[in-house]
Amino acid sequence: MDILGPFPIAKGQCKFLLVDVDYFTKWVEAEPLASITAANVQKFLWKNIITRFGIPHALIIDNGLQFTDQKLNRFIQDLGIKHRFTSVEHPQSNGQAEVANKVILTELKKRLGDAKGAWAEELLEVLWVYRCTP
Repeated sequence: MDILGPFPIAKGQCKFLLVDVDYFTKWVEAEPLASITAANVQKFLWKNIITRFGIPHALIIDNGLQFTDQKLNRFIQDLGIKHRFTSVEHPQSNGQAEVANKVILTELKKRLGDAKGAWAEELLEVLWVYRCTP
């Protein structure tokens, strides 16, 4: 799981993108958010990951404050999910997320041109292309 942004402010005051990648299937889930808080991360996990795909075995996350929150950690532990942090000096240890981030950013830049604030509307199409490309 990783955070992209800040982006230009989009519809709904969104300026961040929360991205999660399944290491086995390479399936990407992403959601634009106005702010990155532990509560928003927990909602994202519940809505986009757990209720759709089941409880993951582990989460690989950077050391951002929103990911080290006590309530979020308790939520993750109560579900039996292993919580692994990447090294601050070595973001490549979350390589799959970094690759997905690069593809998402590249595709958004191709589509947007001068309409920088429309990135949130373009996200679904970018995710569809990413998911359908072998």
